[in-house]
Amino acid sequence: MITKRITFSTTTELKKSLFRPTFKTEDLLNKIAEIYNAIVEFGDAKLIEYTKKFDGVSLNSSEIELDLATTVATIDPLLEKAIKVAYENIYNFHKAQIKEDLTLETQPGVTCYRKSKAIEKVGLYIPGGSAPLFSTVLMLAIPAKIAGCKEVILCTPPNKNGEIHPAIIFTAKLCGIKKIYKAGGAQAICAMAVGTQTIPKVYKIFGPGNQYVTAAKQYVSLMGVGIDLPAGPSELMVVANSNRNPAFIAADLLSQAEHGTDSQVVIVSDSITLLNEINLEIGLQLNSLPRKDIAEKALSYAVEIIVKNDDEAIEVINEYAPEHLILMVNNENKYIENINNAGSIFIGDYTPESAGDYASGTNHTLPTSGFAKQYSGVSLDSFIKNITYQKITKEGLKDLGVHIEIMAENEGLMAHKNAVSFRLESLKKEVDL
Repeated sequence: MITKRITFSTTTELKKSLFRPTFKTEDLLNKIAEIYNAIVEFGDAKLIEYTKKFDGVSLNSSEIELDLATTVATIDPLLEKAIKVAYENIYNFHKAQIKEDLTLETQPGVTCYRKSKAIEKVGLYIPGGSAPLFSTVLMLAIPAKIAGCKEVILCTPPNKNGEIHPAIIFTAKLCGIKKIYKAGGAQAICAMAVGTQTIPKVYKIFGPGNQYVTAAKQYVSLMGVGIDLPAGPSELMVVANSNRNPAFIAADLLSQAEHGTDSQVVIVSDSITLLNEINLEIGLQLNSLPRKDIAEKALSYAVEIIVKNDDEAIEVINEYAPEHLILMVNNENKYIENINNAGSIFIGDYTPESAGDYASGTNHTLPTSGFAKQYSGVSLDSFIKNITYQKITKEGLKDLGVHIEIMAENEGLMAHKNAVSFRLESLKKEVDL
């Protein structure tokens, strides 16, 4: 049941009332620094030690890497078909994101270019503890494949028997991944960032996870390794008018609550009656869930917000900046036009957030903790870097050079000015000859 209910008054008051479950940043970073430094110094030995400590699994060095070429992954035929349908939708949506290279003559004799290049070495982190997220393999490996990344590795925690879930293996093979490593949590992030005897160092790390994983990604980003985005505990906001189906909404809220005990769900409505009905439905549906205990704990962070109108609801959305946002509202267009901060939006009564998690085609690796105010979700662009080029002819430099000289001189950077001046003087001598 959702026990916290607030009435919207001002954005300032809303900030005080809405909070996300977090650990103390200082404590987190101290733990991450310890793990990072240990991996740097001892490599696989520390990785094995952390796997035993955090995952309860004893591995030796030869068991860290899984040989995908010889590994057989048997899964239910219905699941296999579902994964392949999802693969096609996700592939098609990300394939359509390819952009043409740009060439533009900014003025006569001055031509600028921009070309896209794939990031050569990327590491994918796939949570696999209580819920093996084989769907995340699709979300990360497919755009990496389309982008043309040369080396794509995958880290995921083993189960108590030291094995990787067969659906993760099947999906990885389907996506063309060659290497899987049995490593989870912050230690996996650190291993991909620095490299060990077994796990190669990568240039950029992708993947969601708990607060330890998120903190580790942020930590290694300070050490020169790229990350996709801050993607921590899952969250969902539902905005619904009074005439909506409470069973649908309760199911949506629980679908995120069951992700983890630190997940957060928020329901925004102009109807107290609907909020009461949703709570009744949550009580009914919760008891049938295998992950009831996890969802129940997550609900302790849940919030109901009562608003008077659409304008207040939109203000709440933009302030909270939810990872996932479901709109079950009468005036969809007004919301779509005025929402600036959200990771991914699901429109209408028959668009559950689960569709985006699995198979509709959009990516489910999204910014959390309010980072949707400045970050986008993972896309094809996340696996690509753009290099700019420029070529200037003699005539082009004659026209542009004087302006560069003036700007450089006014910034006090005379060597910058000289780099142009020497060339212009040379061109003048050519004319004099």
